[in-house]
Amino acid sequence: MSRALNLIKSRVRRDLAACGGRARVPLRAICCSSRKPTQESDASSALRKRWKDTADTVIIGGGCVGVSVAYHLAKGGVKDVVLLEKSDLTAGSTWHAAGLTTYYHPGINLKKVHYDSIKLYERLEAETGQAVGFHQPGSVRIAATQARVDEMKYQMTRTHWNVTEQYIIGPEKVHELFPLLNIDKVLAGLYTPGDGHIDPYSLTMALAAGARMYGAQIYNPAPVSGLHPTADGKWDVQTPHGTIRANRIVNATGFWAREVGKMIGFDHATIPVHHQYVVTATVPQVKALKKELPVIRDLEGSYYLRQERDGLLFGPYEKMEKMVLQDSWVRDGVPPGFGKELFESDLDRIMEHVEMAMEMVPVLKEADIINIVSGPITYTPDLLPMVGPHQGVRNYWTAIGFGYGVIHAGGIGKFLSDWIRNGEPPYDLIECDPNRYGKWSDVSFLCAKARESYGFNNVVGYPKEERFAGRPTRRQSGVYELLKGKASMGFHAGWEQPHWFYKPGDDIGYKPSFRRTNWFGPVGRECKLVMEKVGVIDLTPFAKFIVKGKDSLRLLDRLFANNMPKVGLTNVSHMLTPTGKVFAEVTITQLAPGEFLLITGSGSEGHDLRWIEAEAADGGYDVDISNVTEDVGVLGIAGPNSRKVLQKLTNEDLSDAGFKFLHCKSIQLAGVPVRAIRISYTGELGWELYIEQKNMATVYKAMMEAGEDEGIDNFGTYAMSSLRLEKGFRGWGAEMNCDTNPLEAGLDYFIKLNKPANFIGKAALQEIKAKGLKRKLCYITLDTDDIDPEGNETVWHDGKVVGNTTSGAYSYSSQQSLAFAYLPPELCSVGQKVEVELLGRKYRAMVIQEPLVLTEPTRTRLQKKAKGKA
Repeated sequence: MSRALNLIKSRVRRDLAACGGRARVPLRAICCSSRKPTQESDASSALRKRWKDTADTVIIGGGCVGVSVAYHLAKGGVKDVVLLEKSDLTAGSTWHAAGLTTYYHPGINLKKVHYDSIKLYERLEAETGQAVGFHQPGSVRIAATQARVDEMKYQMTRTHWNVTEQYIIGPEKVHELFPLLNIDKVLAGLYTPGDGHIDPYSLTMALAAGARMYGAQIYNPAPVSGLHPTADGKWDVQTPHGTIRANRIVNATGFWAREVGKMIGFDHATIPVHHQYVVTATVPQVKALKKELPVIRDLEGSYYLRQERDGLLFGPYEKMEKMVLQDSWVRDGVPPGFGKELFESDLDRIMEHVEMAMEMVPVLKEADIINIVSGPITYTPDLLPMVGPHQGVRNYWTAIGFGYGVIHAGGIGKFLSDWIRNGEPPYDLIECDPNRYGKWSDVSFLCAKARESYGFNNVVGYPKEERFAGRPTRRQSGVYELLKGKASMGFHAGWEQPHWFYKPGDDIGYKPSFRRTNWFGPVGRECKLVMEKVGVIDLTPFAKFIVKGKDSLRLLDRLFANNMPKVGLTNVSHMLTPTGKVFAEVTITQLAPGEFLLITGSGSEGHDLRWIEAEAADGGYDVDISNVTEDVGVLGIAGPNSRKVLQKLTNEDLSDAGFKFLHCKSIQLAGVPVRAIRISYTGELGWELYIEQKNMATVYKAMMEAGEDEGIDNFGTYAMSSLRLEKGFRGWGAEMNCDTNPLEAGLDYFIKLNKPANFIGKAALQEIKAKGLKRKLCYITLDTDDIDPEGNETVWHDGKVVGNTTSGAYSYSSQQSLAFAYLPPELCSVGQKVEVELLGRKYRAMVIQEPLVLTEPTRTRLQKKAKGKA
C-alpha cells in the first residue's frame, strides 16, 4: 500500500478517535438530521393498548417495509391490520440505512416499485404531518468506459416507454451538476432528476403515523414466539401479550426472516451482509455551494456518494473476495437483543474504494471522517427481494430480502396491499416471487451467490447475463454430465441448461456483449440443424405437476380458459387473473381419466403451483397435486429427421396417422419407458420425451447413436428461442404476463369464452372484448446491423413513443431481425412502418403478417390439401 494511503488511513483513524471511536449510535443522531427524534415509549405504548385477539392481516416486522405494508392496507380500507415489532420501529437495517432513493432500476418491473415509492415519499409529509427529510437533488451514474456508455444507451431504450424522466448527458453537464467532480475519466452520465435520499427513521415514523391514522394497530415490543396454521387457512400468531387469530400473515422481518420462516418449516434464501459507508464532517467546498449536489454513482469505483448536510457520505461495495457475510446468523440465528447495534468497521476492506472516491471527488482528500457505519443488510442470491404469497402453506406472505429496503418500501407496500385486497398482483413482478427458490438453494449456494451479488453490484449489466458462483446446484438433469463440457450453460431455477453448443474453431465461453457476440454463428448453425436435419435439446428444467382426483377436471376447468384435453391428448392453456390478465401458460395432457400432467416454464414452478394449490384449497376441491419436476427429465427432439431417429428405437407407429400432433403415448424407447408427446416449441416436427431422471442418459445416447446417419446433433435454448419467434409462438413472461390480457396478446384461439365452466377471468374478458382493445401484439421485422432486439425496447412513430417490444431475435431463416411489439390498434396493419430504438439509434421496422415461417403441422396440412386438389 502506498505511503499516501497509509497517511489517509492514519488520518481517518485519528478522526474517528477524536469523536469517540467507531460509532455505535445512528448516523443521523450524530451528525446528520435536523429533526428532533420522536420519543416513543415502545413498551408502555404496547401495553396500554387494547390487545386484539383477531386480525385480518398481521404484519411481522416494524422496519420501513413492514410499516409501509400496514400503511397501504389500512389506507386501502382493510380493517383490523396489526403490525408486531419485536423491539423498536426501524430496528434491524432501516435505522442505519443511507436512505438513497432512485427511479432507476435495470429491470423493467421494479421501475414501477421505485416510481411508486418516490411518489409516495413526495406527498407523505403533507398527508401525515410527519417530516420525512426527503431530498431530491437528482442523481448521476458515471460512465468511464465505452461499455458503460453502451449500458446507458441500453437502459435508455428500456426507459423511454416508461414514465421515468432520465437522460444521457455529457461530461460538461455532469460537471455542471456536480462541480466538485474530477471529469478527466468521465465519458458520460445517466442523469435522473427526482432521485435523492430520505431519512429512513423519519420515513418509517411517518408511515407508522399514517397507518395508525387509517386504523392500523402497531404493537411493540411484541416479539412473535410461534406461528400455527389452522385448518381453515388462518394463523394463530403467538406473542408474550397473547395470541392473535389472523386471516393472513406477512413476514417483513428483514434479517430475522429465516428465523420466522423456520417457525413454519421454511429456510428462506436470505443472508445478512456487512455494508459500510463513511460520513465526513463539514467540507468547505460543499458548504459554499448554492444548491445540493446530486447523488453520484461511480460504477467503476463501485460506490455511491451524496451530500450529507455540509459534508459528504459515500458507501462502497467491496469485491466478492473482500466483502463479509454474517453467515453465522444463518446457522445459529441472530443474537438475542440485536436490533440497533452495528458491526466493527473495517477500513482496510474499503480503502481501494476510498482511494477511487478521492480521485473522483478530490475534496475528499482533505475531509475529516467523523463516522464509519458498518451494519447488516439482507441479501438474496440474486439481490432481488422475495415478495408475495408463499407456496406450500395458505395465507403466508413475505416481504423480505431487501438489499435496498428504503427505495423499495413504498412501492412494495402498495404492491402487496393491492394484491391482498384485489386477489391478484397489480402488475407483473415474477422476478421477486418468493417461490423462485427451493430446497436446492442450500446455505452453500446462498453464501456463494450473495457474495457474488454484492461484489458484482456495479458490474456492467449485459443482456443474457450469467453469473457462475454456487453452480451447479444439486438440480442436475440426467444428461448434465454428458453435456457440461460441450456447451455454454444457462442457469434456470437451479438447473444447468445448454444455451448453445461448441464446435472446433468456435470462440467458446461466456462473452457478454450489447451486440452480436461469439454465440451468434453457432446458434445459426443449430437453427439450420433443426430446420434441415434433427436436433436434441435438454428441457428438464420445465416444471411438471400431476393433478388427479375426483375433482381434478372441475378444478382445471375453473383455473384454465381453454377446454381440457381428452385422455391421450395435449393442449396449451392459460390461467387468468380475476381481471383477465395472463397469470400462466401451461401445457396440459390428460394421461388417464382424471389424471393430468401440467408443464410450465422453469421460472414459474412455485409461482404456478401456489396459484393452483390456493384455488384447490379455497374451493374445497378433492384433488391430489404433486410436483414431479425433479423426478422427471425431459428431452426434446426436433427436425424433419426426428421421426426416423425415434422409429429406430421403438415399435410404436410414429407416422402422422399413428401418432398425431398434440397426442401423448406411453412407449418404449431403447427399452426404457417413456411418455412421449408430439409437440415441439421449435415449431418443427418433434416430440418431448418424459423420462425418469435415472434413464435419461440411456435414451439420450441411444438417440445420438441412432441418428448418426440422419445428421443428429445438440441444440440449445438460444436456437429454440429464435425458431419459436419465427413461428410466431408467444412466450409467457414476454408476450403475456400479469400486465397483459390474452386478447391483446393474440391468444384468442386458446380462450374458450363459450365453454360452460365459469373460469377465473371469464367475465372480465367478456367485458374487455365488448369494449375493444387499446393495444395489440404485432409481429415486426427490423433493418439492423450488428445488434438484435431482445425485448423491452422502445418503439417510435413520428417522433413519439408508441409501444414496446416484448421479445426479439435474429431470424436465421430470413436473415433479418424479428420481434414482437405492443402497438396501438391504428398502427397494427401489415406494412405499417415504425422505428425500434437499440443502443441509442432508431432502426427502421415494419409490421408483417405472422408467422414468418409456417409450423411443420401447418406445412404438412397445406401440402396434403394441395395434393388433394391436384
